[in-house]
Amino acid sequence: MGTKTRRMRTTRRAGASVARKRRGEAIHGWIVLDKPEGLTSTQALSKVRRHLNAEKAGHGGTLDPLATGILPIALGEATKTVSYAMDGEKTYRFTVRWGARTTTDDREGAVVETSDVRPDADAIRAALPAFLGHIEQIPPQFCAIKVDGERAYDIARGGDAVDLAARTVRIDRLELVEIPDADHAVLEVDCGKGTYVRSIARDLAERLGTVGHIATLRRLRVGSFNLERAISLDDLVAMEQGAAVERLLLPIETALDDIPALALTDAEAHRLKHGQTVALLTRQDRERLTAIRGDVGGDGTVIALFGGKPVALARVEGAEVRPVRVLNL
Repeated sequence: MGTKTRRMRTTRRAGASVARKRRGEAIHGWIVLDKPEGLTSTQALSKVRRHLNAEKAGHGGTLDPLATGILPIALGEATKTVSYAMDGEKTYRFTVRWGARTTTDDREGAVVETSDVRPDADAIRAALPAFLGHIEQIPPQFCAIKVDGERAYDIARGGDAVDLAARTVRIDRLELVEIPDADHAVLEVDCGKGTYVRSIARDLAERLGTVGHIATLRRLRVGSFNLERAISLDDLVAMEQGAAVERLLLPIETALDDIPALALTDAEAHRLKHGQTVALLTRQDRERLTAIRGDVGGDGTVIALFGGKPVALARVEGAEVRPVRVLNL
């Protein structure tokens, strides 16, 4: 009986070991993917995760299947910093097709209205300042916003109109890049979180006395993630897993460039890792806080480091540092 029990325990341990192995490897950091057209962000994320055999993954900002460009992929403990990547400023280059409005405000929707008006460069440039700063923007009918617990795009697909309230968004730059022909204009925009480029195209066309929709959309930047650091999905899949991780993996703190860093002692790092508050009361401690005080965000968030490695996202409250998200590295 004892031998049988030991065998069963051994079998269970072996099974558990296999199960743990199936979940993937503990890889921590960021991969900057240049997402191809035709894939959802979730599909692209799944392909990266499978190829790298990563235990845990998430992405820093959804792109429509129509869109290409920067999709930051967080692996392992980097997933705890995804919200900071999503809050970062974004840059898009997009092409507006004048003369046709669609159900989705991009080329994938059915045309519901047409116009013969084609604005010229001077008219377009004159209209752009109205879209700068904090503006009110109504999201497209086909979007992921929930209305009474249901996604707007599900309601719209059912043929019903969606009553979406205007939202305040921030646009820092909106420029005309080129006019390849009378039907199209290429523009670039720097914008904050929650901005719909499809709504910019729709509303710009309306302001110019016509209708329009997005023909192409490419994201060039998300915070500190840009095309210089990006790799295509095909090139990533063609690489060996180990080589891809070694060459492409960016540190967790890449998404936290705008957050000040607070260096900790060994004892302070130990306390923070265990979810405990650290009190900085000595003169030297106060000097550390003073050095970063002007850079701390409105909520007092800092990235706590020990030996140059991130320990936790923390919040400074007076002379205390409280852990918000501990990074288990």
